[in-house]
Amino acid sequence: MIIYQGEFNMPKKKVIILTTGGTIAMRKELEGVVTSETGNKKIADLEGLDQIADVETREFFNIPSPYMTPIRMWKLSREVQRIVNDPDITGIVVTHGTDTLEETAYFLDITVKTEKPIVLTAAMRNINELGTDGPRNVFSSLKVAVSENAKSCGAVVCLNDEIHAAREVTKTYTSNVATFESPGFGPLGIVDEDGVFFFRKSLIKTYIETDKIEPRIALIKTFTGDNGDIIDFVRENGYKGIVLEGFGRGNVPPEIVPAIKRCIDQKIPVILVSRCYKGRVLDIYAYKGGGANLRNMGIILGHEQTSAKSRIKLMVLMGMTESFEKIREYFKMN
Repeated sequence: MIIYQGEFNMPKKKVIILTTGGTIAMRKELEGVVTSETGNKKIADLEGLDQIADVETREFFNIPSPYMTPIRMWKLSREVQRIVNDPDITGIVVTHGTDTLEETAYFLDITVKTEKPIVLTAAMRNINELGTDGPRNVFSSLKVAVSENAKSCGAVVCLNDEIHAAREVTKTYTSNVATFESPGFGPLGIVDEDGVFFFRKSLIKTYIETDKIEPRIALIKTFTGDNGDIIDFVRENGYKGIVLEGFGRGNVPPEIVPAIKRCIDQKIPVILVSRCYKGRVLDIYAYKGGGANLRNMGIILGHEQTSAKSRIKLMVLMGMTESFEKIREYFKMN
């Protein structure tokens, strides 16, 4: 077990809190929960932040997380890279909405090159709701950002006093404050009253060097009785890549195989993942529509990656290359 203790009494380290909006910066009005013009400022005004670090808060976006787009993620990634390149900065905390947090976290994980801590946090309850969790999450994330043992972990997500790897974490509950989990992996560590404790570190860290992304990547979930019309529609409408969420080990209805082949023949990469939230896709079934049949056709296996994160990875990879083999190699690396 890697233990972090006593660092709060050391000379203050400089941390940037970069705000992007989300429930953590919202408030409840008569019509419901809405974006607040002063919501991000409330994060900056939390009493006691200066006891942990020399904190500077900067607003980058003030949007609900469903408004996050690949282009906005790319802009955020470039800003985070610029910040961590500053030698005076120890780490960065990014506040975000929970709905798309895991996608933005993974985007930063594979596009920002640094050993400095990048910590994403959020809230399930708005700032004026009973039992709001936002302030606690910000304090815990700030503690992670100044931790020596958080270095070289890539981007992490910190909510409910748990630390999760960006490539492993997912939102599992629509409303519970303990919504973020890493199925099949578990958290990297926890934040407690006396410090930050890491129990493990992920051995997999992928950085993809690119100066642009390809946002036109579709995510399609297959279903019983699927005939491939949706895949054909996506292909005909100019999408540059597809992530296909299949069944079990990575199998699909046989009726959609011709549509998949039409995509591959037109040099549109198709990444195959599973709708199961634990385990890996593998090319072991050789029947039509089975993983082995699809792999021989040219489909690329996404292994244990979720469909949402496979989409993020493909859009970043296709900013760098259009080579099927290079894309396949990066997905093997996970």
